[in-house]
Amino acid sequence: MAGMRSPLTHQLQRLGCRCGAVGVRNLSQTSANQNRNSDSKGFISPNSQAYSSARSSSVVHDYSLAKEKSRQVVSFYNQTAIDAAASKPSVRLTPATLLYTGKTPDGNHLLRSAQYLHKELPVRVAHRIAEFRGLPFIVGCNPTILQVHELYIRAFQMLSEFPQIKNHETEHRYCQMVKGLLDDHKDVVTHLAEGFRESKKHMKDENMIHHFLDRTLTSRLGIRMLAEHHLSLHQDMGDFIGIICTKMTLRKVIEKWAEFAREQCEMRYGFTPKVHITGHTGAMFPYIMQPLDYMLPELIKNALRATVESHLDTPHNLPDVVITIANSDMDFIIRISDRGGGISHNIINKVFQYHFTTAQDSTDPRVTGGTFGALTNTNNGPTAGPLCGFGFGLPVSKAYAEYLGGSLVLQSMQGYGTDLYLRLRHIDGKHESFRI
Repeated sequence: MAGMRSPLTHQLQRLGCRCGAVGVRNLSQTSANQNRNSDSKGFISPNSQAYSSARSSSVVHDYSLAKEKSRQVVSFYNQTAIDAAASKPSVRLTPATLLYTGKTPDGNHLLRSAQYLHKELPVRVAHRIAEFRGLPFIVGCNPTILQVHELYIRAFQMLSEFPQIKNHETEHRYCQMVKGLLDDHKDVVTHLAEGFRESKKHMKDENMIHHFLDRTLTSRLGIRMLAEHHLSLHQDMGDFIGIICTKMTLRKVIEKWAEFAREQCEMRYGFTPKVHITGHTGAMFPYIMQPLDYMLPELIKNALRATVESHLDTPHNLPDVVITIANSDMDFIIRISDRGGGISHNIINKVFQYHFTTAQDSTDPRVTGGTFGALTNTNNGPTAGPLCGFGFGLPVSKAYAEYLGGSLVLQSMQGYGTDLYLRLRHIDGKHESFRI
């Protein structure tokens, strides 16, 4: 009846799929055109204008339209399954559980691990989809954010439709699928940074967006750690059980990322400070290195950049960036100290906000101009780092630290320098830790 919507139209509008109102309107117009050009039996007349038009229409256009409709219908039929999965709580494991589960000669530990992922991953992905659907309409319609949303819908479909894992052959196929999904989602953080930067002017509730990004990015970290842990169980890597390094020397991890950050700084500015590591340099303990592999380069790069930009007149006499390690039975702390002039009092409370960045604050031509300035202002170039200029480095690092049961605290002395304190809990099971 006129004025009433079909169930499909209603669902498509509620889901906020790619086409939104446009897609629903196209479906309605297509249906109406077919009805006008159909005979009493429902067939299109060969003599009708529609028939002639259909024969002469572009094959590419027909394919694109069919693909768009297919995407809508797939999303519609996934809705019930997504809602059901999103209503379930996730089952989070402690790192100690992963560490002490061990391996069995017959490989049954692989089956148990895969069976856990088979149940758990669809639930976690469904939670993310529900969060995307709760975004303000104008934000959710951003093409870049929508691309990430669709990646999650596709991942849910693949994960939820995979058959039960009862033997090693099925487990092997499951691993191949998971590897593909990890590769598909490798740029999600950058895409979210781009999408929310483009949508920033439409955001009224910044706290809601901040909480959305915190939950989405930490959930993504947890999913990737679980998936990569299972894949790593297939490998025999000496001091590793899955993704957990049983004898991680923190100094070596810091040295690796300090050298990486110094190379980036050298390429951008032509010179770079030295990094001096002090404290409990012999500390060795089990830990998961993936979160450190994100946080450390981001935090060290910030310290190096601040040091260089505050000493442009004395580039060959730069003060060192000092990294101090403090290890205890319960946790460990990494302090990164620079003499980069500190952070202004009027912006100190903004540094952990998404999209707040000082990467392009300098007006000195030695920073913004010339070859090195071009490298500094290139957001996606090979030398710029994944999130340079997006203002995601500090807030994501803080979210990761808190997800891992720790904290990231900044202390600044304006006119002198800044100290960053990254505190993380041990995972050996002797004290309360976090859950993945």
